[in-house]
Amino acid sequence: MPDAAIFTVAQLNAEVRQVLEQGFGSIWLIGEISNFAAPSSGHWYFTLKDERAQIRAAMFRNANQRAKVRPQHGMQVLVRAKLTVYEPRGDYQLIVEHMEDAGAGLLQQRYEQLKNKLQAAGLFAPEHKQPLPDTIRKVGVITSPTGAAIRDILAVLQRRDPSIEVIIYPSAVQGQSAANDLLFALQRAIARNEVDVLIVSRGGGSLEDLWCFNDEQFASALHSCPLPTISAVGHEVDFTIADYVADVRAPTPSAAAELVSRDQREVLQRLQQLDHRLQQCWQRQRNFIQQTLQHWQHRLDQQHPQRRLQQHSQRVDELIARAAAAMQRCQRQTRERLGYQQQRLVAVHPQRQLAPLQQQLQQLQQRQNLAMRQMLKYWQQRQQTVVQNLQLVSPLQTIARGYAVVRSQQGEVIRDPAQLSQDEVFSVRVAEGEFNAIKAPARSAK
Repeated sequence: MPDAAIFTVAQLNAEVRQVLEQGFGSIWLIGEISNFAAPSSGHWYFTLKDERAQIRAAMFRNANQRAKVRPQHGMQVLVRAKLTVYEPRGDYQLIVEHMEDAGAGLLQQRYEQLKNKLQAAGLFAPEHKQPLPDTIRKVGVITSPTGAAIRDILAVLQRRDPSIEVIIYPSAVQGQSAANDLLFALQRAIARNEVDVLIVSRGGGSLEDLWCFNDEQFASALHSCPLPTISAVGHEVDFTIADYVADVRAPTPSAAAELVSRDQREVLQRLQQLDHRLQQCWQRQRNFIQQTLQHWQHRLDQQHPQRRLQQHSQRVDELIARAAAAMQRCQRQTRERLGYQQQRLVAVHPQRQLAPLQQQLQQLQQRQNLAMRQMLKYWQQRQQTVVQNLQLVSPLQTIARGYAVVRSQQGEVIRDPAQLSQDEVFSVRVAEGEFNAIKAPARSAK
């Protein structure tokens, strides 16, 4: 057969190994361990068998260091392995990458399948999560009333915020009936609708112990719960389906209690900060009001009628002084002109013109006196007019006609009797002075 391919034994075993490794990849197997050996190299060698067949297997040191179980003869295990051929002997075998107890392994597979199913259905979606309320006064807890979880929750709440009321919805958290108990407790909490947030909790345990929190029906009810929910199941490394479905996941029951409570010391510190800020704000507001009052008091003083009257009186005095000065200037100028005329008369000394000039001088003196009297009368009339105008706008003139100005002890003008309380002392300003009075009780109508 010149055209047929001829293999050596080694080539055949190598080809078979490639075919097996490429054709199968990683596979999961369940079986019983026998012929277990652990030499000094750290590798494990054993046979995996069932009632009808067996296969050799090896788990090298870098993989078996991560194993959660120690293989023993007769142990049922679940392994993830690659199918290969040990070429020197031509034996096909398994190279084990992962090993776990068969019971826990099956539960883990069921857990992963349910997790993927619920995730695809949208039960883990973040947009369906409810935020915890800002103020929490009443907390519901679904757990065993005798377990460690409720004791941890109550201890943390007592330490951080004793005012929070706790309502326990008792339920089994382990065993065959636990899933139904959890569902019934959740339905009862929803129906009563008496808490601000609901905690589903229990202490740590194995996957089998926590299996009731992986129930699909309970997960669906928890997803549709109108109350904000917190899942606090097991320890920090434990994850259940309830952790993914609940609105918030707490690593431990104590952590869940801290989530729903506020440390009293933090609240006190916050109140102290708010009080300090309030005091600062009040002081700033008080300073602003005082500055505003001073500003308006200054403006009121500037616009007070008495001050305006004083300003007008000062203006009248200034006008009178200016009128007197003008009259003095006129007299001085007239005397100067008269002196100049007299000098000219003396210089020319015309005896025949003396009489007419004397007569003219008398006329000028009369005209001067008349002009001075008219000017003085004019300024006196203007002064009287200004004084009369000032008196018309003066509140003293109004008081002189019989009116009075009533002020409180703080100086506030009273326009309404309701501004004064009974027996309160107030001042009354009249034309001739000021006196105090007391508000008497109102007389009843007969």
